[in-house]
Amino acid sequence: MTPVIIAGIEQEQENFAYTMEELASLAQAAEMEVTKSFKQKLERPIAATYLGKGKAEEIKTAGEITNSEILILNDELTPTQIRNLENITGLRVLDRTSLILEIFAARAKTREAKLQVKIAQLQYRLPRLHTGLVNKLDQQTSGGGYTNRGAGETKLELNRRVIEKKISALNKELKTIEKEQQTRQKQRQRSGIKTAALVGYTNAGKSTTLNGLLKLFGHSANKQVFEKDMLFATLDTSVRKLHFEDNKEILLSDTVGFVSKLPHQLVKAFRTTLAEAANADLLIQVVDLSDKHYQDMIETTEKTLAEIGVTDIPMLYVFNKADKLSLQYPSFEGKELIFSARDEASLRALADILKKELFKDYQTCQYLIPYTQGKLVEELNQNATVLHTDYHADGTLITAEVSPVLAGRLEKFKQVK
Repeated sequence: MTPVIIAGIEQEQENFAYTMEELASLAQAAEMEVTKSFKQKLERPIAATYLGKGKAEEIKTAGEITNSEILILNDELTPTQIRNLENITGLRVLDRTSLILEIFAARAKTREAKLQVKIAQLQYRLPRLHTGLVNKLDQQTSGGGYTNRGAGETKLELNRRVIEKKISALNKELKTIEKEQQTRQKQRQRSGIKTAALVGYTNAGKSTTLNGLLKLFGHSANKQVFEKDMLFATLDTSVRKLHFEDNKEILLSDTVGFVSKLPHQLVKAFRTTLAEAANADLLIQVVDLSDKHYQDMIETTEKTLAEIGVTDIPMLYVFNKADKLSLQYPSFEGKELIFSARDEASLRALADILKKELFKDYQTCQYLIPYTQGKLVEELNQNATVLHTDYHADGTLITAEVSPVLAGRLEKFKQVK
């Protein structure tokens, strides 16, 4: 792992220590080893160097002692600050934004995610084109950047106009994907199938929750999504259909996780991916209750959702990792569930709550289906919760819990009690 030093400025903010811990975790996610951490109390960053020159010299000495190669700062820096810090410390300098961009570039798998990361990287480059930082930025993004240019690169390829044209072309490609998504979403709406989206902080347990529900309800292993105990283990939105034992079905999506100080470029670029959350009937915010900063995580999640326009959607709070604490679980009160995504009883409790929340508009009706309409009986058995079946001379009498869409189709067979 690459040895690195991290540093930040404490400006009376309450969660400074938390953001520094998170910066160390981000570095680890990028396969870096933090050898030393520095902080400096300042009212505001130094315009030319971000940190004070004395602190920068101290970091230079620490870098020599620890053989560190990179200095990572806890904020987004100006090109001038980066250049001056590199000159003083002799270290390659990354700010928080460029580090997160590196992680996203390395983790993006689908065409959509790769496009979004490329757009964000290029937007980050724009103000840095004429600062002498371009070659460094190319190194930073070589794992997933827009290009991997060679020594024959010309100035013309790097100017603002060319970069802006590239961003425009990528945005057009992304819009094509967005249209395809909108078409799929309209089809789902017409089908009447309910949708829910797992949202929340990175590494809170969203993917573990989805996989647990898939396993619980007998879905094959190849439907499982990637999960790992690390920040931003996956960036791609996964949508899976959950078929419950009572024939109710929902589409459950696992969305990209959030982090504090998430770069504006990425928030904007990932709006397409988070469209699943924007169009959901219910949001399930998964929170790592074992993390002492879980309230900050909730605040960051809700602030980011608001920034991308995801508002006015009912939200269920699922406090995960209760198995790491001395708490009784599963426990549900109001809109909050305390549970463990690795506990079957917890997952069943979550499934019951999801059904209660999502199927409020379902109605219990009695239908008399003529024997000549056998297909309707089959449809009820497959797509409704059949509570009772009886056979009469003129047809099958079925009492079932049905969706509004199915109720509309069967209206003429409905029995008035």
